[in-house]
Amino acid sequence: MGFRATCPSFSTIYFLFIIFVVSTIFHCHQRLALVPTPWAYSGRVVLLPRYLPRGGVFTINSKGRLGNQMGEYATLYALAKMNGRPAFIPAEMHSTLAPIFRITLPVLHGTTASSIPWQNYHLNDWMEEEYRHIPGEYVRLTGYPCSWTFYHHLRDEILREFTLHDHVREEAQKFLRGLQVNGRQPGTFVGVHVRRGDYVQVMPNVWKGVLADRGYLRQALDWFRARYHAPLFVITSDDMSWCRQNINGSLRDVVFAGNGLQGSPTRDFALLTQCNHSIITVGTFGIWAAYLAGGATVYLANFTLPDSPLQWIFKPQAAFLPEWVGIAADLGQARENGL
Repeated sequence: MGFRATCPSFSTIYFLFIIFVVSTIFHCHQRLALVPTPWAYSGRVVLLPRYLPRGGVFTINSKGRLGNQMGEYATLYALAKMNGRPAFIPAEMHSTLAPIFRITLPVLHGTTASSIPWQNYHLNDWMEEEYRHIPGEYVRLTGYPCSWTFYHHLRDEILREFTLHDHVREEAQKFLRGLQVNGRQPGTFVGVHVRRGDYVQVMPNVWKGVLADRGYLRQALDWFRARYHAPLFVITSDDMSWCRQNINGSLRDVVFAGNGLQGSPTRDFALLTQCNHSIITVGTFGIWAAYLAGGATVYLANFTLPDSPLQWIFKPQAAFLPEWVGIAADLGQARENGL
């Protein structure tokens, strides 16, 4: 008895075709760089090692939140140029920064990065002479660098890299245009960033220090009131309820951004950069906002005890620009706690 060959039905062929297409799309999706920038400039993504420039490249670790990654990006940008090497950023960094800024450094896909024999090179949080001559072909910079000493000589270029996308800037400016001081449009905006969050525990228990209190904020606001006519203070924070309780708004020159609620980091950052001047407390978020805003900046100084372990990894003179004005923190609470 013989067997008769039968052709598969049209529905079977169609089903197999759909399975093939879906499988192909899925695997391509897994292999290609996933850089989620639907409204930002697309990054040039390197997928294969053979497309890397000859002679080696520089990259950097992508750690921390917005302020940390801005510091890492700017440091990579400056040191790669200083050492005559092309710079590539991790896809994770592009995903954080590209939706906000018009950054231009190309992106190194994770699969490609994992196949490269990187030489890790640790950086302190300040510029060292040896960083001008970093050895190695494929160098991955590590650490949490966020110091103007790395990149301030390239300030104009760094400001271009961190130019806000139009829709981000326009949203911030629209909010500021709607504000008034005693019924009038203010001539001077002062962005105020109050960092608390995890630092409420970390600062006293790890770094033997204090956060900004109501006394510091009163002095900082008064510094600008004495020098500028009718300034308006735009308050942003990760703890807006604390700010409403500790910042005096009786003079009607204080606005709690977002109606006093905690806003998104991107929105808060954009608001701060569009102000004329800055008041900052602790953290890289505020430092970068002030750096981009320009103008006068008042910062919290001397916020740790002399024996703080922070002194080994943080130099105030490398974090705050020389022209910025420091107001010393009240360390009484730290001493009372026996830190």
